[in-house]
Amino acid sequence: MPLILFNKPYHVLCQFRDNDGRATLADFIDVPDVYPAGRLDYDSEGLLLLTDDGKLQARITQPRSKTAKTYWVQVEGAPTEQQLQRLVRGVELKDGKAKAVSARRIEEPAGLWERDPPIRYRASIPDSWVEIVLTEGRNRQVRRMTAAVGLPTLRLIRASIGPWSLEGLQPGESRKLKGQFT
Repeated sequence: MPLILFNKPYHVLCQFRDNDGRATLADFIDVPDVYPAGRLDYDSEGLLLLTDDGKLQARITQPRSKTAKTYWVQVEGAPTEQQLQRLVRGVELKDGKAKAVSARRIEEPAGLWERDPPIRYRASIPDSWVEIVLTEGRNRQVRRMTAAVGLPTLRLIRASIGPWSLEGLQPGESRKLKGQFT
């Protein structure tokens, strides 16, 4: 039962085929019968886990399992403590209240790769980095949460899922782990 840690580049779909010719997992992963445990949006980057183990997939993706997912979010503006606390207390989204386990301002992560294309730069508006930890994963949740508190997301990178992290993986790189993970 392999577990593959993959650093999904920007503008890669979390599926193995696309009728529109966009980049997919098949362009990077050549292991049969593995599937993503969760999703990461086309315009997001970072850690994606792939496995053939249905129990592990469920443990990673089901909200009741409370698997922590850590995101590094480059936002427009400088977050205040009040905005960060609102993320933790919860913000109302169209599909219900969403709460972060934690949200804190961080420096730009060390060793961070350049994104191609780069984010838009606006001299009159600063940008900052926030680390957000969630235990659920709704569609575009981090982006919707930061927007709800007045901090639009410019770049979104998933840094870790449970005990697994991006450490040592550049965009497009993967690492295969062997063993029992459930």
